[in-house]
Amino acid sequence: MANTVLYDDGVHKNILLEDFSAGDLAVQANQHLIIHDRVGMLLDPGGHKVYSKVLGETFSELSGGRLKYLFLSHQDPDIVAAINGWLMTTDADAYISSLWTRFVPHFGFDHIVADRLKPIPDEGMVFDLAACKLYALPAHFLHSEGNFQLYDPISKILYSGDLGASIGVDYIVTRDFKAHIRFMEGFHRRYMVSNRVMKAWADMVRPLDIEIIAPQHGALFPDQAMSRQFIEWCAGLECGIDLITPLFKVPVFKVPAG
Repeated sequence: MANTVLYDDGVHKNILLEDFSAGDLAVQANQHLIIHDRVGMLLDPGGHKVYSKVLGETFSELSGGRLKYLFLSHQDPDIVAAINGWLMTTDADAYISSLWTRFVPHFGFDHIVADRLKPIPDEGMVFDLAACKLYALPAHFLHSEGNFQLYDPISKILYSGDLGASIGVDYIVTRDFKAHIRFMEGFHRRYMVSNRVMKAWADMVRPLDIEIIAPQHGALFPDQAMSRQFIEWCAGLECGIDLITPLFKVPVFKVPAG
């Protein structure tokens, strides 16, 4: 599958990189690249299995430009496992929730790049990408305790991380939202923490001008109408602690047969 350009006005460009892990043992994951005036930000760059190919595609798309930022939505290995390689081979700074800056080094971290892993405060922050503002939005507990999404007001894309993830789809663009729910529902009911948090997120993003919602796994929501459908679906979903507490029981021991 070739790289997919989601937006391009000649100065600003948003690219969904080729899926290098589809059909493999590892969970499928999307890598996204934003370029403004030949300066780039790579979102959730991935693990060791895709590192060399994502690195090559990133610099091919930059065409001699500069990678300035690595945006890490949260601490999962499909996002950060290869971060040492990125910091050793580029000049980019990596940003992640302040909750995870002391945990990411456990993936293997050289001291000479330690000062380039930087914290995002709980309330979020604004990145300056060659005078283009990109907004790190708090999305805590969706699903990680320290979790952020990225909003690009030029392309009007909300990069939603694990929120919106779909498992087992063979397409990159959702065309039928109701049919698509079955690929999202199980994951969201288990991984997202509570309906209260989902509603708070929905209240935050409703006022934004969103044309595309692009999750880190599976298919994106390609237009304003479907993005709104997804937001309202999230706001009404029972999940996480709304459902899991009945399982908190001491398991009954069963003698193995035979």
